[in-house]
Amino acid sequence: MSFWQNIVSVFHRYFSITTITVIDIIEIIIIAVLFYYLLTWFRRTRAWSLFKGLIFILILLMLAAIFNLNTILWLASRVLSVGVIGLIIIFQPELRHALESLGGRKMFRGLFTTDRGNKKRFSDKTMEEILHAVTDLSRDRTGALICIELDVSLSEYEHTGIDVDAVVSSELVENIFEDKTPLHDGAVIVRDDRIVAATCYLPMSSSRTLNKKYGTRHRAALGLSEVTDAFTIVVSEETGAISVAYGGELKEDMQIAELKNRMIEIQNLKGRISWLIRREGGESEDAEREEVPSEVDHK
Repeated sequence: MSFWQNIVSVFHRYFSITTITVIDIIEIIIIAVLFYYLLTWFRRTRAWSLFKGLIFILILLMLAAIFNLNTILWLASRVLSVGVIGLIIIFQPELRHALESLGGRKMFRGLFTTDRGNKKRFSDKTMEEILHAVTDLSRDRTGALICIELDVSLSEYEHTGIDVDAVVSSELVENIFEDKTPLHDGAVIVRDDRIVAATCYLPMSSSRTLNKKYGTRHRAALGLSEVTDAFTIVVSEETGAISVAYGGELKEDMQIAELKNRMIEIQNLKGRISWLIRREGGESEDAEREEVPSEVDHK
């Protein structure tokens, strides 16, 4: 059997349609809506990368069917039952969260919201307020952990803290992390232009390359960056040094001007950037020459 005959045979075997009724059209619409909702949900979770890997495997299996690679198809059929159980184990946190919110009011939010397009992830005012707060916290050596949500939802960690749902302001951020206040322990999560929760617990990184001088805040920030695309700012309680965790990397001892440059990059970001993965001394000259903006430096 020729190559094209194999393709036609596979197509007729799995996609042949004799007649289409109104019920068939309704079923197609329902399946399409459910499939779109599942894709939207996957894209908002850390399972998206794993899901893309599964799609790649399915493409390979389709090619195996077209080219009559019977051994591969036989192995795939034997692994299928075990694979389903494995997927349930791998996606257990995401599946649990989806089932918990199945009847919630936000269930179909992804279906009726448009893509960000050219919309910024957070406003300039929010950025300046965070920079003001970080400047003061660093000066006073007050420990802080600020997580800015990007594409992957942080609701899993938001639920471990206390709801705040307030507009971002430097005064509020500084008050949250003030020592001995009820909300100072844990992380703050920022979504769009609002602080959604405080005292949130984050996953700890198990990286052995992280310097032992860093404590729980830095390890939590790095751990979150390893499983999500969040942009996390850390202020050291001991030294006042500012660090940023993003993309599984930790950038240490940042200046406010440099932090502002990175936040501007994140503000208009449509995918991961690799500015953290650079050799030391490889920062751009513009970033080195840029002075701290007057709005941040006046305090």
